[in-house]
This record gives sequence, C-alpha cells and structure tokens, in this order.
Amino acid sequence: MRILVVEDNRSLVANLFEYFEARGHVLDAAPDGLTGLHLAVTHAFDAIVLDWMLPRMDGPDVLRKLREAGIEAPVLMLTARDELPDKIAGFRAGADDYLTKPFELPELEVRLEALLARAGGRRKGRILQVADLKLDMATLEATRRGQSLHLFPAGRRLLEELMQASPGAVTRQRLEFALWGDSPPDGDMLRSHIYELRRSVDGPFEEKLIQTIPRIGYRLAAATAKESADGR
Repeated sequence: MRILVVEDNRSLVANLFEYFEARGHVLDAAPDGLTGLHLAVTHAFDAIVLDWMLPRMDGPDVLRKLREAGIEAPVLMLTARDELPDKIAGFRAGADDYLTKPFELPELEVRLEALLARAGGRRKGRILQVADLKLDMATLEATRRGQSLHLFPAGRRLLEELMQASPGAVTRQRLEFALWGDSPPDGDMLRSHIYELRRSVDGPFEEKLIQTIPRIGYRLAAATAKESADGR
C-alpha cells in the first residue's frame, strides 16, 4: 500500500513509518491539513490516514475538499475524539473508517487492508513514461530499458513530479514543497536528492534525462524534447 499520513504528532508519524515500512508499505506524511490536501490531490495513494485536529485546516474540512475534488482513496480518521457525535460528523464528512487514539498498530494495518479490499483494491493504475524511463503508479516501481531502478522515497517523489511535468521545467520551490511542504530543511538538501536521483536514473545510461534549468529548477525529458523546448 501507498499510504498518506496527515498527522502533526511527529512521534506518532515516526512510529507509523517504522511499523508500516518494515512490512513493505510506502508512506508519505504531511504535518498539517493544507499540505495533506495538496499531496492527496496531486499524488496517487491507496489509503489516507487523517487526523482530526490539524494546523491550517482540520481533518473534516480536508476530507470534504478531497471528496469534492473527486479523490476516492479510502480515508481512515485517526483521532482522540471518541464521542458518538464526532464519529457521526467524521463519517458524514466522507470518512470510510474511524479509529480513536490510543490504538494498536496492527489494528490500524488490518483496518486499512479491509478498506482497500472493500474498495476493490482501488489504485491509480497508470504508468508515467518519458523516453525509456517508466514509473508504475500502482507499484511505484521505476524502470529504464526494463532495468529496475533503486530509488529512495524522496527520489521517487521527485521523479514523479518531474515525469508529470515533462518536458516542462519544475521549479525548485515546487520540488521542495513536494518533499517537505512548507518546512524545508536548512541547507540545499534538494540538490543532494537530485544528485542521488541522477545516479539512479541517468548514471548507467548514455542518454541523460534530468537537466538543470539555471535559476529555475529541473526538468526531465528526452534529448529531442529538450531541444524542442529550448526552441532549437
């Protein structure tokens, strides 16, 4: 499963990552409601774990906007609010399940698996492709010329952003937001992640797809597309 966790409790998020990634799941996290909404609308997730009380936009408002935007991924609300009126409000906002804190991690996993099963294993099945590079949005597997590429979660996120925009450029600000929301780390960590992504995507191959656009950001495109975009 690819799971989006919208939760501002960093300790809880760390526990979720440790537990679910050890079982082969892929997690992304957002520390506030607005960032969670952005990620859920612009990326494909199998399920969303959504806290109720969040900075910038609370859980039920995020959920309503997701449903208005046509996002059908199952949503499990994870909250300390255990009164019946709260549960009713959560379901009416569009939640598929409701789990109160404190909880056991295996129960959360089983509930998410059940949601996915009831939804028919709904996944975004499209494949992004640029030249001989492919990214399967269902399995999150990246390949080039049929060769599997090893990508860390940050590199996979950057690759998805670049492939969706190809052959256009993606600004540094957009890429930083995709990785860290409104709280990018100090220093030029983006450059380091791009370097690692280049090693995986371009290193073993003669044709280089990832290009730096000075003072703007980066783009990913085949040589012919790059030349066309440059007006040559």
